[in-house]
Amino acid sequence: MHPIVTLSHCRHALREGTTSAHELVEQALERIASPQGEGARAFTKVYAVAARESAVISDVLLAAGQTRSGIEGLPISIKDLFDVAGETTLAGSIALQGHPPATADALAVQRLKAAGAVIVGRTNMTEFAFSGLGINPHYGTPLNPWDRTTGRIPGGSSSGAAVSVADGMALVGIGSDTGGSLRIPAALCGLVGFKPTASRVPMQGVLPLSTSLDSIGAIAPSVACCAQLDAILSGEMFAELRPASLKGLRLGVPSTLVMEGLDAQVAHSFEGALARLSALGVVVQNLAVPAFARLATINAKGGLIASEGWAWHRELLAASGPLYDPRVSSRIQRGQAMSAADYIDVLNARTAWITEVQAQMTDLDAMIMPTVPVVAPSVSETAASDEVYTQTNLLILRNPTLINFLDGCAISLPCHRPGEAPVGLMLAAPSLHDRRLLSISLAIEAALHGA
Repeated sequence: MHPIVTLSHCRHALREGTTSAHELVEQALERIASPQGEGARAFTKVYAVAARESAVISDVLLAAGQTRSGIEGLPISIKDLFDVAGETTLAGSIALQGHPPATADALAVQRLKAAGAVIVGRTNMTEFAFSGLGINPHYGTPLNPWDRTTGRIPGGSSSGAAVSVADGMALVGIGSDTGGSLRIPAALCGLVGFKPTASRVPMQGVLPLSTSLDSIGAIAPSVACCAQLDAILSGEMFAELRPASLKGLRLGVPSTLVMEGLDAQVAHSFEGALARLSALGVVVQNLAVPAFARLATINAKGGLIASEGWAWHRELLAASGPLYDPRVSSRIQRGQAMSAADYIDVLNARTAWITEVQAQMTDLDAMIMPTVPVVAPSVSETAASDEVYTQTNLLILRNPTLINFLDGCAISLPCHRPGEAPVGLMLAAPSLHDRRLLSISLAIEAALHGA
């Protein structure tokens, strides 16, 4: 794991002339290509030639003081489900090999390029984004930067995105989040992962998992980095983020479901974070959220992900089913048994569920909870059997997926002490409270890490 630097640090270095876009990109490409590194598993495609050409353009603009945005000339990775013109979007699978290439870049990719980002490559992911573990039998599993001797999962589905940032192969990784796919790998790898309100970033040109739940965001070194990318991806005018006041801030810890099954390290880190926040004047209160306990029943037949996933995959499964990871295809195929009435029942239940949960959040500034209840398990133990894989996947997805169903926004921040196993603290707010949540997160990030 390389020392992680923020976008702000790199922008300052570019302004001062102590580095260049060319140097930053060469450093990233060198780390991707290193035989001792995780580049071969973290990336499914590297854009070395195009990245070097983009860096030259950025350096010319930087020298002329004509930067396009705050990410001018900075190396950024994109998850393997974004369309790039002239390439087939594979989404971590081999089932789409040979299919027609995309005719245009995904809108998110267009916005990144227009902002001056240097896209260094496509990152590996759980096949078709359908798991929170990050294991990929087709392209290999990039190992978590923590404890590589053991070989731990990176979290998914945006596995390569997190590892690309943790290992200095990109400054930011752009990914998707349907049930935690940005926040989980960020939490397990010691980074920040932001899932915006789904409607704020268009899904045009992005291979979907669940059209109702998918959202696009960033994994990065800091809250400010995520806020910068969020503005670009959403097409909003960027305004400098100001930290919220901690004194009197009201945070609710759900006592329903989300605190169950915590391992000792997660419990220790989370309780320590709450104690530090309370000492700074944050009002932390426990609250029962009965709706959380009912979500499994609402989704008992497969829910929105299985039904919407089946709608997209049914023809491909019929033609190329044996090429899928069986642990992915079996979950998608649950949607085949869902009727239109079942699907409508879930949609209606979701509307009522959101209303109920939002009513409980009225007097809160945000909810706070562990992102994932356990530290990253090893790849070998997780993949040892279908039963262990399934149970571990459900446990790791449990907390983050609540906020996707809420149609809310959420962020995972590191809350562990230096040298300890990475642990994520998740802050969540209702739909379209993104800016306020980022402001709160900036203040909490500073409080937890002494900034």
